[in-house]
Amino acid sequence: MADAKVAPKTILKKEPAKQGNKSSFDHVLSELSVPLFFALLCLAGIIAAGLSPQFLVNEIITRLARNLFLVLSLIIPVLAGLGLNFGIVIGAMSGQAALIIVTHLEIGGLPGFLLAALISVPFSVFFGWLTGLVLNRAKGREMVTGYILGFFANGVYQLVFLVLVGTLIPMNNPKMMLSSGIGLRNTMDLIAINRALDRALFSSVKLGPFAIPWATFLVIGLLCLFTSYFTKTKLGQQMRAVGQDRHIAEVSGINVNRTRLIAIIISTVLGAWGQLIYLQNLGTFNTYNSHEQVGMFSIAALLIGGASISKATIWNAIFGVLLFHTLFVVSPLAGQRILGIPQVGEYFRSFLAYGVIAVALALHAWQSRKQAAQIQAAQAEQVPED
Repeated sequence: MADAKVAPKTILKKEPAKQGNKSSFDHVLSELSVPLFFALLCLAGIIAAGLSPQFLVNEIITRLARNLFLVLSLIIPVLAGLGLNFGIVIGAMSGQAALIIVTHLEIGGLPGFLLAALISVPFSVFFGWLTGLVLNRAKGREMVTGYILGFFANGVYQLVFLVLVGTLIPMNNPKMMLSSGIGLRNTMDLIAINRALDRALFSSVKLGPFAIPWATFLVIGLLCLFTSYFTKTKLGQQMRAVGQDRHIAEVSGINVNRTRLIAIIISTVLGAWGQLIYLQNLGTFNTYNSHEQVGMFSIAALLIGGASISKATIWNAIFGVLLFHTLFVVSPLAGQRILGIPQVGEYFRSFLAYGVIAVALALHAWQSRKQAAQIQAAQAEQVPED
């Protein structure tokens, strides 16, 4: 009788442990499925492209410095429950407006870059505030609303710099204006601030054959520290609470609309600075098109890194930029070498740019549905105690 009583207890202790280990492994695997999928794509592309390791590493370092700040600017809105901020293009346009002013004033080097960053703040704060007001009226539909707002803001941007500059806004600069005297040229050369931040102080640090723009990575590191610290502050905890459940946060005394508004303003300001870092690295500026793909590429990189609509971390941003831009480097050459047609590489690049978000969102939707099904199954198996 004693053995019959002990045996069931022993079995009950072992079974939950096994199930717990299996469920935790499945949970980790499901969270890493998106980065693992694209890591395998990167590996296949590197093998197919046959690139030299030195060239590939140099390209990845350059693209990390160029794009990581923009991707990191998306984290705070996700924390506040606003989802993926497609309206980041509004911040990019604010940065470009500041850059146009600095270029017109002919202020170059690091002072010109810092002045552009300073001038972009009032623009990005104002437009971020307007964006936040709209998104607060579209709760639950923030991403599609932000996407449409980006198109609307792009129309206003085109109107200002293509029609109003030279008419209502006086500007007399033959290097920047069209021959008609109305509107800006399609392309501007940023020689004055070309790599102003990348080459700040002691220029790039050489580690063997690799050139590392340490000043840019220092700025990116400061943003990582700011984001990590901000999430632990009172305001950061309020944003986290709002992101988890708006109703409970409001009952707890948190001003939900104000908290969401601050999150969008911070993201818009960081987006403006990120666009300035991006453009100073390129050294050229397409006046009317440089901002159009900023939101799409940044969100794609964040999703590839393992982030979702409701959760994003600094490591998601870093791994995402690494994987996405590795694919961006190797995919044209891989497509060309596999099929032997030069145009295929460019077509494959376009397919990658526009299709990667759909793939990542589909995988995340599948994960969410699977997790919901597991929760329902677990609830159905629960037996109430007597």
